[in-house]
Amino acid sequence: MRTVGASQPEETARAEEPGRPAEHGRAGGAAGVKTARGTRARGTRQAQALAVALDDLPGFCSAQEIHAALRSKGETVGLATVYRHLQALTEAGSIDTIRDVSGETLYRQCGTSVHHHHLTCRNCGRSVEVEGRAVEQWAEKVAAEAGFTDVGHTFELFGVCPQCAG
Repeated sequence: MRTVGASQPEETARAEEPGRPAEHGRAGGAAGVKTARGTRARGTRQAQALAVALDDLPGFCSAQEIHAALRSKGETVGLATVYRHLQALTEAGSIDTIRDVSGETLYRQCGTSVHHHHLTCRNCGRSVEVEGRAVEQWAEKVAAEAGFTDVGHTFELFGVCPQCAG
């Protein structure tokens, strides 16, 4: 059983570059994604296998869990390669990331290409995408009051899902 969440729910867990909008795409386009650091998630067999694995996984998973899923399907991909591709996809905004209570980064194929937030179960890791219009308005208001412009944000919600609560 995985315990996810942060000690303070409003803490960010998404890996993103300062000033870059938090927009997300699909990992299916992972092949050939050029990142801000100039690294490239090449259109290799491993990159395609990773894209398929991300589509098949039920929710947020660690790089080690993704690697294990790939190995269980007979893929011969190293853990370092998994980390490298996950980093490139994260930098490109193609996958979602959160941090669990131990600080480990968890990854998930994103279901939408528009800005959104997540509500994640602390017990099982199940996650649903939620619209956060009130959060968006609050972030804009706080930024304006402080005189900031071109502000991005991350916001993750954690709780206990109905299956774990019942």
